[in-house]
Amino acid sequence: MASVALVAIAPASYAETAATAAPALDTAGNGNVDIVVVGSGETRSVSTLVPSNLDALPPGTSIQKALNMLPGVSAQSIDALGVNEQSLSLQVRGFSTTHLGYTLDGMPLGDGAYNNYNGLTISRALISENLGRADLATGIAGLAIASTSNLGGAVIYTSSDPSKDLGLKVSQTIGSEKTARTFVRFDTGEYQGLSAYVSGHYSRQDLFVDQAAYKKSTGKQVNAKIVYRTDGFKLTAFADISRTNQADDAYLSKDTLARRGWDLGGYAPNWQTYLSRNACAVTTTPIKCVPSAAPEKSGDVTFTNGQILRNDQLYYLAADIEIATGLSARVQGYRHTDKGAGNNFISGLSTQGTATTADDLPVTIRDTRYTIDRDGVLGSLSWRIGFNHFEAGVWTEANKSSAARYIRNDVTGPFDLGQFLKGQPATAQWVQETDWTTRQFYMQDTVSLLDDRLTFDFGFKGTYSRSDARAIRGIAKAAPPASTQFATGSLTAKDYFLPEFGVHWEVARGHEVFASYAENIAMYQGGFKLGPQSVTQPIWNAQGATLKPETSRSVEGGYRYVGRTLQVSATGYWVKFDDRLLQYNPCPTNQQQNPGCGNSFHNAGSVTAKGLELGVLWKPAPWLSWYNSASLNKTVYDQDLNFCTATCVLYATHGKQQVDTPKQLYSSALTLNYGGFSASVMGKYTGKRYYTYMNDQGFGGYATVDLGVSYSFGDLGPLKNTKLSLNVTNLTDKRYASNFDNSVFAPNDPTGSILVFHSSAPRQVFGTIGVAF
Repeated sequence: MASVALVAIAPASYAETAATAAPALDTAGNGNVDIVVVGSGETRSVSTLVPSNLDALPPGTSIQKALNMLPGVSAQSIDALGVNEQSLSLQVRGFSTTHLGYTLDGMPLGDGAYNNYNGLTISRALISENLGRADLATGIAGLAIASTSNLGGAVIYTSSDPSKDLGLKVSQTIGSEKTARTFVRFDTGEYQGLSAYVSGHYSRQDLFVDQAAYKKSTGKQVNAKIVYRTDGFKLTAFADISRTNQADDAYLSKDTLARRGWDLGGYAPNWQTYLSRNACAVTTTPIKCVPSAAPEKSGDVTFTNGQILRNDQLYYLAADIEIATGLSARVQGYRHTDKGAGNNFISGLSTQGTATTADDLPVTIRDTRYTIDRDGVLGSLSWRIGFNHFEAGVWTEANKSSAARYIRNDVTGPFDLGQFLKGQPATAQWVQETDWTTRQFYMQDTVSLLDDRLTFDFGFKGTYSRSDARAIRGIAKAAPPASTQFATGSLTAKDYFLPEFGVHWEVARGHEVFASYAENIAMYQGGFKLGPQSVTQPIWNAQGATLKPETSRSVEGGYRYVGRTLQVSATGYWVKFDDRLLQYNPCPTNQQQNPGCGNSFHNAGSVTAKGLELGVLWKPAPWLSWYNSASLNKTVYDQDLNFCTATCVLYATHGKQQVDTPKQLYSSALTLNYGGFSASVMGKYTGKRYYTYMNDQGFGGYATVDLGVSYSFGDLGPLKNTKLSLNVTNLTDKRYASNFDNSVFAPNDPTGSILVFHSSAPRQVFGTIGVAF
């Protein structure tokens, strides 16, 4: 365990550093445990998470969730490890998950959406123990980032390189909710410039809710990396194979919470009782109706809340070439394929395909499927001459994604939905395939003067993204009806001049000021529920030609002090978010398959964000560090909302705080390393968040604490670096609303009936033993 750390990377080398560098490795292959301070030379706000920052959290915790300690960040998840796909969310300076950018070793990971269509989460791309660093640009991502979603900042993940020494590391974790996780990594060591590692993990964990069966989540993943170095040349190959199978939890409303508590689960394994409740809505079944009795309502009834499956293969090959003194190039090709599904039992009539009604059941299966097939190429040139550092780069990607929803009426009894369902579904609600074409380029010059005490960077990028969606028949016995089938149509978001510039000045030794400005445009999103093409053809015909892509303008500036025992960073920012796309579905999350439900999208004006962020890292002794951050954010709607369904109503939203955007965030982490003993305690306060545009409904602020302690025994015979760890998440057992479902935000919620949030995980305890050979 090591100290909490922040870093800012010099802008001139930011793109190549983020893509190729990682913290130095010690002889055991572990991340360097030295303090990484707030770095000098940066023209914008960038913070870095290093592997040692994860020590207060259990092994296997999502790197994205670990970002929660950084200024301006709110990272949410229903589970303690932060790996549940549906509940994983990130909020940075008023921008939500899908308005940020994400890359791994320079390769684009998409927009972080749950309904995947152009990428995958970092948990499925990189095993957390293989992290080299995670750089978070909280407001301005930089021109080199390969992303078409970064209206706000970006997260640049870097995997660790292979160790120079031969070695094997093994760790085993057990804990609450039947958690078990095994991690293994083998490093070949370096031989004549060639080194490699292969690692894998297997994990399982049960849901914490009141559900007795069908609640297991599992994850299997393999990472492999090969690096070859020689004079002026580096070749890197990386492979990731991931299989996740996650039991899902219920979305709750305030009404549900009041009646049923935080841990509402499904009826599983009580199949007969579940059938009797559904029989009240499906009256043609021979099953006898037994109505729900208080505190249950019929809308609460579920057998399970479904199962999420994702199978990913991700590969890249990259070459870094020193062409001449001061002139270098990088070329990277990548490929990613994904097969996903979401399965759930829902109310409906299963006839078994027989003429008799005696075997009819009041339950069907909703089978939602996703695919991704994308590949791309990135290339960049870097030229240092005199006081100039010129950079230029291109990125192109071709992607074919699909989304489909089928209804299966052949249910004969309960079974595990954690599998890709075979056979031919009875009907399809919609089946859509989309071709995506992405092209992006950038050019930048960084001027360094006065022995690098004064730097200017200026440049621009151009971006083009086109989506061609097609409604197709799919594999069902009956084609989807025209009233619900998703649309056929094309959208293009493009802008070939998006400027960015910044300045940094070291006014005195250790004292710096900086300022930066950037403009960005976002591609239209895709996937079920996310994008403007996931609507019926009549709605598309009415709205498609009027939509505009979302854009942003960002300004930030600040001050840093970097001393031997104290580092301070203070940043202020202003952001204008224009032409935001507002999604509306009149039905709650668990009923959006019903007739009369469906998405519509509208450009709903602009949002203005203003804020301040402060980070302080104090290291009074070599064995003790204390990190604190504070963030104040005011993100408000600039116009009243003209909200139209069957009729139009004007809501007074002007000046209201944006949904799911806390005004206050505070974090504190105290870390101690003394001899073989390490301890880290991390606290986070998240301010009030609204889920209605009128701010009439939301959840108050809350504080959580995580604790990690460990002891390293050093070498024990053939075992090296034997270590025992204990982690406690949510130490005070605070229950709160974790993530919000942004597809159901509404103007108001007078009865508290919108199913909008997941409950937080209770206190959980995990123990780990790790050894190396």
